[in-house]
Amino acid sequence: MLYFDHCATTPPYEEVVEAVREVMARHYGNPSSIHRVGIDAERMLTKAREVAARQLRAAPEEIVFTSGGTESNNTAVLGAALQYAGRGKHLITTALEHASVYECFEYLRQRLGYEVTVIQPDGDGRIRSQDVLDAVRDDTILVSVMHVNNEIGTIQPVREIGQALRQHRKVLFHVDAVQSVGKIPIWPGEWGIDLLSVSAHKIRGPKGAGLLYRRKGIALQPLLHGGGQEAGQRSGTENVPGIVGFAKALRMTLERQEGAFARLSGLRTRLLAALRTVPGLVYNGSESAADMAPHIVHVSAPGLKSEVFVHALEEHGMMISTRSACSSGEDRPSRVLQAIGADLDRAVSGLRISLSPDHTEEDIDYLADVVARTMEQLRRYR
Repeated sequence: MLYFDHCATTPPYEEVVEAVREVMARHYGNPSSIHRVGIDAERMLTKAREVAARQLRAAPEEIVFTSGGTESNNTAVLGAALQYAGRGKHLITTALEHASVYECFEYLRQRLGYEVTVIQPDGDGRIRSQDVLDAVRDDTILVSVMHVNNEIGTIQPVREIGQALRQHRKVLFHVDAVQSVGKIPIWPGEWGIDLLSVSAHKIRGPKGAGLLYRRKGIALQPLLHGGGQEAGQRSGTENVPGIVGFAKALRMTLERQEGAFARLSGLRTRLLAALRTVPGLVYNGSESAADMAPHIVHVSAPGLKSEVFVHALEEHGMMISTRSACSSGEDRPSRVLQAIGADLDRAVSGLRISLSPDHTEEDIDYLADVVARTMEQLRRYR
């Protein structure tokens, strides 16, 4: 089997598996307990927070541990909108956001009466920073722009947006960095980012762990109420084994980021060149490699259903996906592809291939060959 669905999830590092196992077996205390076993767990949690903060060039008190990217995104968007509603009820986001961001804005608009400006991308899936800045008004309280699109892989100019938004002191800037951390650099404090979402299982960590970077001085309305853990931001007993595994995976991934970027860029170039020779496939994204994440290649096969294509590849031991794993089972056109101007035929036939630096050139060549043969077979019998 060859696994090409690393945007959906990644196999954990062996060192992370061992760290999680050891914490579960030996450091099982509740970090809120005042006895020795609880204090031991609290120390593990404190150390993990320090490690995570150091990797993001942040302060430990700016790290809020969550259950993953969806909770981090919900906490950032809903928490900010509810906390600062007194300043205004205008929000800005893009048409390309992950469902865990997009649906939050829809909820705020439909149920709570907020006004939402949705910035549209160009045909390559890129958001213009000036379009975001032009949309800011006196009553704007939050801007949310993802760094790397989870479907087609376009990199958005979040550094440029964040630095420009510094002149609007009442506007918070949230970035969904779930698909970018560990792949390309992002430093929230230096880039003018107030809120940043990260997920552990996208960087070879455990599922069920994530974090929200919350710049010092920002208050968010909590979504979970109870014991007041995570400095009152996120009540509930912390997942200490998952958090420790997450911190370890974050450190290991960022230490290898530079080499991984070079490796992934080469693999992506090789794969894209091969797929361009397959009759009937249409590439989705920018022609400029600088605008695209190094680990994602997205194509459409107009005339074919993406789910059929995915299952046909699976018969050959190839694992790819159609779009975000959160919505890949839905039988409807891709919202992202429609946003970049794709017609219905192209929007229902998207195929996402996401790479690992552990893949080899032989893996890439074999995948491209199987895709070409599968394309020919499916078109013959449709």
